[in-house]
Amino acid sequence: MSDLGRVLRLDARRATPLVAVPALAAVGVAVAWRARIPGVADWDSAVVALTASVRWMGPLAALLAAWLAVREQRLGYLRNLTARSPATGTLLDLLLLSHATLLAYGMAAMVVLGETVLTQRPGAAHPLGLLAGAGTLILHVTAGYLAGRLAPFALTVVAAGAATGLWAALRSSGGSWLSLIPPAAIGRLEPFTTLRPGALADEFLWSAGLTCLLVTGYVWGLTKRRLLLLPLVAALAVTVLGTQRLAEGGGAAVPSQVGHVCREWPLLICVHPALDAGLASLEAALTPLAARLSTTPAAFTRVVQRPENEPIGIRRGVAFVHLTALTPGYEHEIVHQVQRTLVDPLSCGDPRNAKGRLYRGLVDLWLRGEVDLARLATPASSPKPATGNLERASIAASVRVPPLGGLSLAARRFTGWSEARRTAWLARHYHAYHTCTLDQRHFR
Repeated sequence: MSDLGRVLRLDARRATPLVAVPALAAVGVAVAWRARIPGVADWDSAVVALTASVRWMGPLAALLAAWLAVREQRLGYLRNLTARSPATGTLLDLLLLSHATLLAYGMAAMVVLGETVLTQRPGAAHPLGLLAGAGTLILHVTAGYLAGRLAPFALTVVAAGAATGLWAALRSSGGSWLSLIPPAAIGRLEPFTTLRPGALADEFLWSAGLTCLLVTGYVWGLTKRRLLLLPLVAALAVTVLGTQRLAEGGGAAVPSQVGHVCREWPLLICVHPALDAGLASLEAALTPLAARLSTTPAAFTRVVQRPENEPIGIRRGVAFVHLTALTPGYEHEIVHQVQRTLVDPLSCGDPRNAKGRLYRGLVDLWLRGEVDLARLATPASSPKPATGNLERASIAASVRVPPLGGLSLAARRFTGWSEARRTAWLARHYHAYHTCTLDQRHFR
């Protein structure tokens, strides 16, 4: 009875992994939240963020599994007191560890995908993305646990966590096909791209094949049953097939044929559906710039977001821009982006037009609506010196205002004009502004 009680207590200790579920889930949520693109809540971005969380949850799960395997190896002789197969205890441990890890993964997925589901964000759901992440975690659990069973030493626990962690950390997104081997390093998706479903399926195929290969090989080593050779060969074939498909399938992202969402007044501004939260801010930031350019050859009434591989600029009344995320200050960056396309890079890059670039910078401040424009019109003075008990007359004599230079005089005149006069002035001298050939004479 005492031996039976010890066996029952040994089986009860298998509930220990459940304690680590909240910690694993918290790590997954934290990593996924950092990996999300600010202001973007579509399905693709959610799946990519969840994939990033697996890159951290996997090594932690492998370390936990190896630790439990090493800890219970010391009591493994108790399992020989029962009539069960020697592989039964290992399979039960793997089953419990897998369930605990998947429970943590499910909790993280509910938090990460919850916003996307509740707000009905654009894009197609990717069940294969969830399956690929689950398969990767089970593979980590299996590898860590079997390593602890085969080499029951404390160093094995450290090695399992370090090896899986380095494998995840040393591969960057956008590299060779090795970056797609689970845990995949996908990186952030650019707008107007989507995940390639075949890549997610190949990742799941590779993880499932290698997991079955490890488990079947370990059980065959314990039992020496010939019936296990067939599933062992099948698992090896699936792993090889998954590797071949990952190597030949291409990248994880492919172009996506997705429409725009637009705001129609006073400008027509169209962006990717996942970035529609920024329409109002873009409208407010770009409308003054459009009004100031309304009488120039660069006038525009529409703003359209384009993929990163397409050029930006103003063509036929349409301003094409790049917008990847709604990070703080994104609307001002778009204004800068449009303003930078107004100048001729060849002429403005000519060293002979260095002075003209300074005058162009004065106009740029006005176009962007920056408050620094007024400062250029104020004559600079030297810093106020330490006076001690000096008389006021000597203080006044020590502070001298330098004479106005050409740029300062132009700035003073330019800021003194009305908005309508500055707009009309830009229409007359737009070519000089475009080619960076402005000088003091243009501001008379």
